[in-house]
Amino acid sequence: MGRSAVNVNVSAKECRGIHERMIRRFIKKTKKYKVLEIVRERRYYKKPSVKKKEKRIRAQRAREKEERKRVRAQERRNRNK
Repeated sequence: MGRSAVNVNVSAKECRGIHERMIRRFIKKTKKYKVLEIVRERRYYKKPSVKKKEKRIRAQRAREKEERKRVRAQERRNRNK
């Protein structure tokens, strides 16, 4: 995966100088760019075969989740009729 480096910046101007708001905004930005996930992922070496297997499992879970969402939406539509 070609991920580029991410610099998370929070200025006092965008938070009107409120320190609590700056901290919350910083935390939101780090979650958005998945900074902690990237650090944890790169902490230890993973063999390419393990990466591929995890990617396949993640894709399968995503497909199952989308299918569940689609079925629930269909059930809601049928219930309203």
